Amino acid sequence: MRVLGIEGTAWAASAAVFETPDPARATDDDHVFIETDAYAPESGGIHPREAAEHMGEAIPTVVETAIAHARERAAAAGENGVPIDAVAFARGPGLGPCLRIVGTAARAVAQRFDVPLVGVNHMVAHLEVGRHRSGFDSPVCLNASGANAHVLGYRNGRYRVLGETMDTGVGNAIDKFTRHVGWSHPGGPKVERRAREGEYHELPYVVKGMDFSFSGIMSAAKQAVDDGVPVEDVCRGMEETIFAMLTEVSERALSLTGADELVLGGGVGQNDRLQGMLAEMCDQRGADFFAPEDRFLRDNAGMIAMLGATMYAAGDTVPIADSGIDSNFRPDEVAVTWRGPEESVDRRRAAETEVQGAEATVRFEGDRVVKERVPRSYRHPALDERLRTERTRQEARLTSEARRNGVPTPLIRDVDPQEARIVFQRVGGADLREGLSASRVADVGRWLARIHDAGFVHGDPTTRNVRVGARGDRPDRTVLIDFGLGYYTREAEDHAMDIHVLAQSLAGTADDPETLLSAAEDAYRAESEHADAVFASLDDIEGRGRYQ
Repeated sequence: MRVLGIEGTAWAASAAVFETPDPARATDDDHVFIETDAYAPESGGIHPREAAEHMGEAIPTVVETAIAHARERAAAAGENGVPIDAVAFARGPGLGPCLRIVGTAARAVAQRFDVPLVGVNHMVAHLEVGRHRSGFDSPVCLNASGANAHVLGYRNGRYRVLGETMDTGVGNAIDKFTRHVGWSHPGGPKVERRAREGEYHELPYVVKGMDFSFSGIMSAAKQAVDDGVPVEDVCRGMEETIFAMLTEVSERALSLTGADELVLGGGVGQNDRLQGMLAEMCDQRGADFFAPEDRFLRDNAGMIAMLGATMYAAGDTVPIADSGIDSNFRPDEVAVTWRGPEESVDRRRAAETEVQGAEATVRFEGDRVVKERVPRSYRHPALDERLRTERTRQEARLTSEARRNGVPTPLIRDVDPQEARIVFQRVGGADLREGLSASRVADVGRWLARIHDAGFVHGDPTTRNVRVGARGDRPDRTVLIDFGLGYYTREAEDHAMDIHVLAQSLAGTADDPETLLSAAEDAYRAESEHADAVFASLDDIEGRGRYQ
């Protein structure tokens, strides 16, 4: 099979030829040819009009180069007919003017050779190229690129967005800083070089469940430079902070889903420090990590052609009349026709005496649970110590505060913030993700309403952080645990983020997440005096995500 791929979502006018005997898996006989003409602005970031002008000039040339290569491959194989079996193109997400040029080119080539057309989601292609080349079965994927940053996991025929940026993509955030200091685009490689020369400078660290935000970090970084902090120190602080956040949410996604494979995608993924952090985290928790070679990390048509071949083999093509682009094409809108149902993961832990969570190791000792935030070696030591100590103190404080407000939580028997250790009463027989039901999820909605009305948030109310089932004299009790990311706030937006995090975790672990979330929301509305303001903020949050 030989597929032509065309990419042009933003800056990279790219065409590729992917030739394979088996599109379902990587083989030694696979052949990938990529021709790219990248838009390089003289200063600042990408300008949509200039990017579209570049795309209009470059796409015809790179496409004809790729077609010529396909003809050479066909001739070498003794083929005299059409040199390609299908045309795949990036349908979105991306800049509308650029995508329209790519779509027009793809339709023209498909008609020219009378072959099927395949519309590919650019972000799913970032994931699938890593899955294809690694040989992993069902990995979690961290996409870290210019305009995007999110964590994806597969469930029930779709890739679910488990966490994402709430403001800007990671590469764009870095570029905003580099524009401020007068460096030309792209800023990422320049930050990486200067960071190697600097000392760690503390910056805000913003993780909310598996979501994250970069705007505060960038504002603080700009201010630090203006205040005279050496730019190389600020660059070091940016890398250590931003990449630690991305690594932490990736670990949370592994813990939530029970997966033990992680792939990296996106242009920012070329950064050695980010790759090193992710590899170290996976090694520490016994998971496998894979980063494709750089040419498949940055925007490229090779990944479009690869996923296009897989989709074509599955019969997933699109008529030309229905092949319009979608600049806001979310990865969780893609019906993953080329994969079968995932194998169920047995997450029951009743017989285990120790469980490794996203940021802590939990030991079961009779009727006690010892939770220890062990050092995360991938983080800078100063940042790691700060997070472990602060979160231990906050967890102890808010666990007790929730209990005082009528929310079932475990009793605290001992706390040692310096050692980042808490000893709890053992509660529940399993995590909520192992015993999902509408009544239990409704309890979670009710408990969140109570703590919000009391003036604080949980911070990470996923299905991993709720205990349920038979234990003690209250076998049906639903208990909230792990308040380490919580904080005091009466802002409706902060309260809404708790519900958003719960929704994302249900999407990643439940077969019927919509029904369960509805039960939680109904219970929240019945319990809270401020529900209207919270749900108005939730609508705003869900519309702010990069793919809405």
